[in-house]
Amino acid sequence: MALMKGHIEDARCTCLHGEDFTLLIGSGDVLEMIETECMQEALFQYRYAQSSKVPLLLNSEEPARLEPGSIIREGAVLKKGCIVLMGAVVNIGAVIGEETMIDMNAVIGSGAKIGRRTHIGAGAVIAGMLEPICKDAVKIGDDVLIGANAVVLEGIQIGNQAVVGAGSVVTRDVPEGMVVQGIPARVVKARCEIRTDPAINESLR
Repeated sequence: MALMKGHIEDARCTCLHGEDFTLLIGSGDVLEMIETECMQEALFQYRYAQSSKVPLLLNSEEPARLEPGSIIREGAVLKKGCIVLMGAVVNIGAVIGEETMIDMNAVIGSGAKIGRRTHIGAGAVIAGMLEPICKDAVKIGDDVLIGANAVVLEGIQIGNQAVVGAGSVVTRDVPEGMVVQGIPARVVKARCEIRTDPAINESLR
């Protein structure tokens, strides 16, 4: 599937039209050919169609950014300005907050709630409610940093501005503003000791 600006008609694929966009459904080679011929970059493209991949942003006035190869399951919610990078999976019922980034190959489990301006690092796994069955969803607050390859187990709550170190396994709730690391993750210091430059974060988006 490829999402293109404007209205495009092409007999080589299926064309579904919205107000100012066209969703093309066809083989990857054909979609690439049409993209080149139209001299524009596809906003959204998947090489292999799967029924669970849904273009959620078609009617959004302030769209999020989905990189090619990301998988968004039906029923997931992506808020304004969030970014899902290549290889990441957002599962059924998950909610991704405004301006949050889901980095490469991260997995967001079913029902997980992630706040605003949070960064889920590459390869991180946020547990869902279905495997294993769990009544409580993971809840991650605003301005949180989850390091690369970290794992957050089912039902965990992580407070605003917390940091989870790379490779950590979070087995208990993380208080607001705390830095945790290790297996299992334990509090090592307060985030106030960390200095970040907002300009750097913006340039990387």
